[in-house]
Amino acid sequence: MTQDPTPSVLPDPGRTGDTALARAWRRLVEGFAAVGTVLIGVLMFIICADIVARNSMGASLPLVSEGGALLVVTLVALQLAATVRAGRLARTEVFIVPFTERHPRAGAALEGLFDLTGAVVLGLIAWASLRIVGKDLDANEFIGITGMGTLPTWPFRILILAGFAVAAVEFLFRMARAFRTASGGRT
Repeated sequence: MTQDPTPSVLPDPGRTGDTALARAWRRLVEGFAAVGTVLIGVLMFIICADIVARNSMGASLPLVSEGGALLVVTLVALQLAATVRAGRLARTEVFIVPFTERHPRAGAALEGLFDLTGAVVLGLIAWASLRIVGKDLDANEFIGITGMGTLPTWPFRILILAGFAVAAVEFLFRMARAFRTASGGRT
């Protein structure tokens, strides 16, 4: 068994002893990630179908570029909370890992500040997305070309909003755990 090259600075919340609410939250986060994974498969299928269409018919399929762009943002938003939960956000660990090994409580406090920043930023993105969803619903916004193929944008926007909101809450959970560790409490 190999050691994870990028260990999380905070203790793993674990699965044993979780409350029903914690288990439900974990399932929600993992469910969002699973939907994002399915969307990756859908995106790959659409791109492959477009390649076949371009080579065999000399024309692109409708909605591939517009739908693909929305799908990429949607699947990233849906998988973000699971990435946060697993401690897999891209960051430099040259400082935080050695610092936390020498000063566990100060390192946990620094992690808590990082998590607070993530929660605020993603919360603001979710809040701004709420207005975009409302605009899309009010204006009956579509992508594509009328007569060739169109898709409503609101389902994508709602999934994006939900993904960022869930990731913001996951950051809040991590922040609370980090500040408990920093104060010397149980994690």
